[in-house]
Amino acid sequence: MYIYMIQRTQQSGFSLIEVLIAFVILSITSLCAVGLQLETLRASQQAGFNTSAVALANELAEKIRSNDAQMKLSDGANLFSNISYDSRKDGALARPTMCYATSANCTPVELAKADIYEWLSSLKRELPAARAVVCRDASPFDGSKGALTWSCTPGGQAGFVIKIGWLSKKPTREVSDSDEAASPQIAIPVEPYAR
Repeated sequence: MYIYMIQRTQQSGFSLIEVLIAFVILSITSLCAVGLQLETLRASQQAGFNTSAVALANELAEKIRSNDAQMKLSDGANLFSNISYDSRKDGALARPTMCYATSANCTPVELAKADIYEWLSSLKRELPAARAVVCRDASPFDGSKGALTWSCTPGGQAGFVIKIGWLSKKPTREVSDSDEAASPQIAIPVEPYAR
């Protein structure tokens, strides 16, 4: 009589549970990589908007400095000090008669209107939901809120300040349709015109 002994062999390879665990780890890692990529793209886009806004503010500052006749007027008569634009709420820009500094019969008012129109057109084209305010402001930064403000506080030696904001896609920054929901993201002083 023969006795057969059944021997159990150790199984080699992966069990179904090990494969599922590996798949879950791979999925979580892939989701984290995609999230990191999206955050990198968002930061890159925001950096591009910051660069555009600073370039636009510097462009307007140069236009303001170059129109000395306009800047010698009182703030109420000075076209540059009356810029308050919100692309979400203001309609299409009214195109003035275009007048350039090289033209002999160009008045300072016509030149200012043309410069402001071109600048606001660029602002609207380059920044999403762009908003800009130019005014005399003694304190553009609100220390209690830790942010720039849209309001203008003239007085003392208040200089011209160019404030620009736009719709940010940062998840930490909520922007609603209300004017005061988002603070300006940059404020650049136009130094020679401080009082």
